[in-house]
Amino acid sequence: MMRTYLLLLLFLLVGFSACETTSPFDQGPAYDFEGNLAIDRKKIDAYLDTAQIDSLYRIHDPSGVVVIVQQEGTGSRPTNNTVVYTDYIGSLMETGSVFDTSYESVAQLNNIFVEGRVYAPLSFVIGGSTVITGWDVAFKRLRPTSKALIVIPSPYGYSSQNNNDKIPENSILIFEVDFLGID
Repeated sequence: MMRTYLLLLLFLLVGFSACETTSPFDQGPAYDFEGNLAIDRKKIDAYLDTAQIDSLYRIHDPSGVVVIVQQEGTGSRPTNNTVVYTDYIGSLMETGSVFDTSYESVAQLNNIFVEGRVYAPLSFVIGGSTVITGWDVAFKRLRPTSKALIVIPSPYGYSSQNNNDKIPENSILIFEVDFLGID
């Protein structure tokens, strides 16, 4: 009986030691949210020091998202679960290259036009996890009918995701938005 247990134990030890030691769920080192945010804040500050952007005022959210209001809107600011309607142009801060837009003409001018796509205002729910976090943060600071530039540090954008060839990992994003209204 003891011999059977020893053989079973030996079999289990050999079996487990032969198993793959890496986990299929191990996706590399954890994303350094705070570290990337600190790097991006410096880059954004340097950009804003030199960029000539007309604005009524700037909102520096504690998150690191910067909202540059160019035309003040009216009404109540949206809160969680509010439906927002907006037109937008998204570009990379470092290069200025446009990666997405709701305007067909802008898509054509920037060679990002997709045949069959409907170019129209985007609607999304604040806090609904359908847009990047930076949009939720920024639109809570704007009133409907505002026009603004939104500067979004990479942790509140696409972070280190590499799922779009137009947006490199850890990119700071700038969105020109025309906040059309809420429901």
